[in-house]
Amino acid sequence: MSALPDAPFGPADRLDLDAVPLAVIRHKGIRIADLPAAFDASYSAIALTFAGDVLIPTGPALAIYHGDPMGVFDLEIGYPVQSPPDHPIPTASGSVIVASTLPEGPAVATTLLGSYEELGAAWAGLVERAGAEGLRPGGVWIEVYVSDPSTAPAELRTDLLMQTA
Repeated sequence: MSALPDAPFGPADRLDLDAVPLAVIRHKGIRIADLPAAFDASYSAIALTFAGDVLIPTGPALAIYHGDPMGVFDLEIGYPVQSPPDHPIPTASGSVIVASTLPEGPAVATTLLGSYEELGAAWAGLVERAGAEGLRPGGVWIEVYVSDPSTAPAELRTDLLMQTA
């Protein structure tokens, strides 16, 4: 099963993640309160790079959380791309777009159909369902923003992928 499927995931689908090439902006040591500013700045900077035909997206926007998302964590914000950047790409905002890959390995996934405000509960549900199957979080949490953010909140689709240990 692909990490970027056309159809929504079920309540707790198991899959093996492939190393999909990404172009991302990295944020080190941030907290949940820092997310709105990080998302706004990062997606704006990357969009300008796409508009300049420097990078070609191949899928929806995503965010990869490394560590404890309820504490201090590292974050990669970006897109899957046809070819990752060969070198860091400075942006007008002062951030830098770099190459990355979707982390490989076993994961469990679900889909949230609804507002971003429901993400916390959706993550908690996925962790609970995975735990019932004997799966533990592996420290990498991935959100794939399948819908355009201008979509009505009740109709947004966000795929949640939790790497498992």
